Amino acid sequence: MSKTRIAIAFFSCICATSMAQTVEYKTNPATAAIQELQIANDERDMNWIVNADGSQYTWITDKYGWGLGYFTETSSGKKSSHNWYQPSSFKNDQATYKAGNIQIDVKRSMDNGDLIEEYIFTNIGQQPVSLTDIGIYTPFNDNYPNSKTCISARTHAHIWDGGSAAYINAMHMGAKAPHIGLVLTNGSVKSYEIWERGDRKANSHTRGIIALNPSDTELKPKATYSVSWRVFSHMGWNDFYDKLPKNGSIIAKSNQYIFEKGDAARVELQGDAMLLNKATISLNGTILPVKKADGKWVAETIVKGSGAMRFEIQYGTQKKTHIDCFAYEDFNKLIQERVGFIMDKQQYSNPSSAKNGAYMVYDTETNQIYQNNTKNPSPADRDEGAERLGMGVLLAKQYQLTKDEKIKESLLKYVFFVRNRLQDATYRTWSDATKSGRNRAYNYAWVADFYFQMYKVTGDKQYAMDGYKTMKSMFRQFGYNFYAIGVPIQAGLTALKDAGLNEQYETLRADFMKMGDTYIEYGLNYPSSEVNYEQSIVAPAIVSLTALYLSTGMEKYLNEAKRQMPVLEAFSGFQPSYHLNEVSIRHWDGYWFGKREMWGDTFPHYWSTVTAVAYYNFYLCTKDVSYQKRAENIVRNNLCLFFENGAASCAYLYPYKVDDKKGQFYDPYANDQDWALVNYLFVNKGIF
Repeated sequence: MSKTRIAIAFFSCICATSMAQTVEYKTNPATAAIQELQIANDERDMNWIVNADGSQYTWITDKYGWGLGYFTETSSGKKSSHNWYQPSSFKNDQATYKAGNIQIDVKRSMDNGDLIEEYIFTNIGQQPVSLTDIGIYTPFNDNYPNSKTCISARTHAHIWDGGSAAYINAMHMGAKAPHIGLVLTNGSVKSYEIWERGDRKANSHTRGIIALNPSDTELKPKATYSVSWRVFSHMGWNDFYDKLPKNGSIIAKSNQYIFEKGDAARVELQGDAMLLNKATISLNGTILPVKKADGKWVAETIVKGSGAMRFEIQYGTQKKTHIDCFAYEDFNKLIQERVGFIMDKQQYSNPSSAKNGAYMVYDTETNQIYQNNTKNPSPADRDEGAERLGMGVLLAKQYQLTKDEKIKESLLKYVFFVRNRLQDATYRTWSDATKSGRNRAYNYAWVADFYFQMYKVTGDKQYAMDGYKTMKSMFRQFGYNFYAIGVPIQAGLTALKDAGLNEQYETLRADFMKMGDTYIEYGLNYPSSEVNYEQSIVAPAIVSLTALYLSTGMEKYLNEAKRQMPVLEAFSGFQPSYHLNEVSIRHWDGYWFGKREMWGDTFPHYWSTVTAVAYYNFYLCTKDVSYQKRAENIVRNNLCLFFENGAASCAYLYPYKVDDKKGQFYDPYANDQDWALVNYLFVNKGIF
C-alpha cells in the first residue's frame, strides 16, 4: 500500500492552514486504485470517497475503486466491452492495465499538495479501434446514513460534464472547509454515469458510484488518447473558482439559464488570456461577437425564440466547452397553459367514483390519466392525494392572479374531494380516496395550505377553519419535530387573522413557535424522514424559521436560520446549465414517482425550489438582495419541467446512464412537479 504526502515545514499559524490544503491518498495494492482520499491534518479525518471493500456497502467492492473503469471497443466491425481492474504492473504509483486491444497507463504524482492523475489509452492491437462509453470511477462519498455522519463526514459531489472545462466540486455536507475539487487539465469529459443503484440498493440513501465519461475517440495502432486532471483542496466556491484558471481551465457562465423571448443573454468567460484571446462563442451555429471587458470575454445576444440554447465555446488549442440555456415565449403563458392542462386533462370526472374531482397523475405518452392500476414500486406516490395537492395549490394561487371563473369552478370540485375523500371528520388525512393508504405527516401541511388558499379564493371562513383544524390534526398526531415541506405559516396566520378567527390564530401561532423552538433545539442534528438526510429536510427548517421571524420578529428564529443556511447551500452547485445551476442534488424521485422507475440524479427536481423559498424568505428577513436573485434563478431553472403545450414532467434524469440504462430524459409522468410553479409564484409574485 502506497501513501503520498507533501509536508510543509513552516512553524507558524500558516502551517496548519497550508497542511490542511494538502491532498493525501492511499492505493489498493491489488488493483492500484485509490481507496482513500483525504486532506492532511483535517480534524474530520474524512475519507472523501466510498470504501470500495464492502465495508460501507456490501455491494461496493474493489472493482469500483477510484481510477478503475471500463470502455466499449469496436474493431473490424466487432464490438466488445471491457474493464480494467487488475494491473499488469504497479510501481511507484504508476499502474498499467490491459483490456482487449487497449493498454491503460495510470500515472499519479503530487504537485504543490495537489494530486495529478493521467489516464493514457494506447491501441496495442493491429487494427484501428473506436473507444466509446468510456468510464473512469470517481466514487465520491455522496450518501446519507444519518444527519450526524453526513454533517461530519460526507460530501456533495457537484459535477460539471463540460467537455474540456469539466470539473467536480465536492463540498463537505456540513459546509466546513476545506473541501475537495477536481479539474480536468487535458482531454474532455462529455457526461457521467451512476452505478449500483438498481434493485433498491440503499433505496434513497445513497447516490451510487460516479463514473466520469471521457469523450469517444478513434485510435490507430500504437496511437494514444489521454485524460488528466488535478485533485486539490479548497476553502469554498469562490476559492474553487479562483483555482480553476490557475490550473489551465476556464470559467463559463451566463447571466441566467432560462430566458423569455426578448431577454438579453450575456455569456462570460474567465481564464488565462492565452487560452481565451481567440475564443469563439456560437449559439445554434451562429458565431457571436466577443469583446473583452473587466478581464472577462463577453458575448451578448437577444433571445429570439423558444427551445434549447447551447452556447458552444472553443478556446485554446482545440478545447471546447458549453453553456446550456433554455428559452420560453412567455413565462406567464407557460403557467396559464399548465393550469389549463390540469383542468382539462388531469382532473378526474366520474360522479360514481370516490376520485371524482381529484387532480391525478397524467401519462404524457398514452395521453391519459394514470389510474395507478399497474404494478409499480410505490402506488402511494402515484395516487390521487399527497404531492398531487400541489396542483390544487397552484390553481388557487393562479386564480388570485387572474380571477378566472373556470379555475374557481375546478377548485370547488377539488376542495369537495379533498375534504370528503382524503379526510375524515377529525381531519385525519390520507393519501388516497379509500382512506386505506398512508396517514402521512407531509400531507397535512399541503392540505392545510390548500385550504388557506381556498379562503383567499372564496372568502369563506370555513376554509380557514379547515386549514387550522388540519394543522392541529398534524401536530396532535406527529408532534413538533417533523420537518414537513411547505408548512403554511404565513398563509395560515394571515388567513386566520383576516377571517377574524383570533383564537385559532393565537393557538396555531403558538404551535408554529413550538415547532420552531424544536428546530432550534435540534440544530444541525436533523431527524431522519423518508430519506435519512436530504435537502428537503434542511430547506423546510429554514423556511419555517424565517417565516417565524417574519411573523413574530423574534431574533432567535433568524439566528438559527443563519446558522443552518450554509448547510443548505452546500446541496447546490453553480454549473453553467439550467439543469444544474443552483439545483439541489436529489437522486431518488425518478424511481418513486416516475413512469420509468429509474434511480439517478434528477436535475432538476421540483423540490429544489424549496431552497428558493428559503432564500427568498431569507432575503425578506435580511434585505440581502443576492438571496432574492438566487431564489429567482432556482424557480426559473425549474420551469424546464413544464412544456408550452401545458404538459409536464416529474423529473429529468440527468446522467448519461444509470446502471447501464440510458438517462438524459424527462420522465413521461406529469405527477407532482407543480409545486415548482407554486414556489415560482411565491418568489416572483409574492403569493404565499
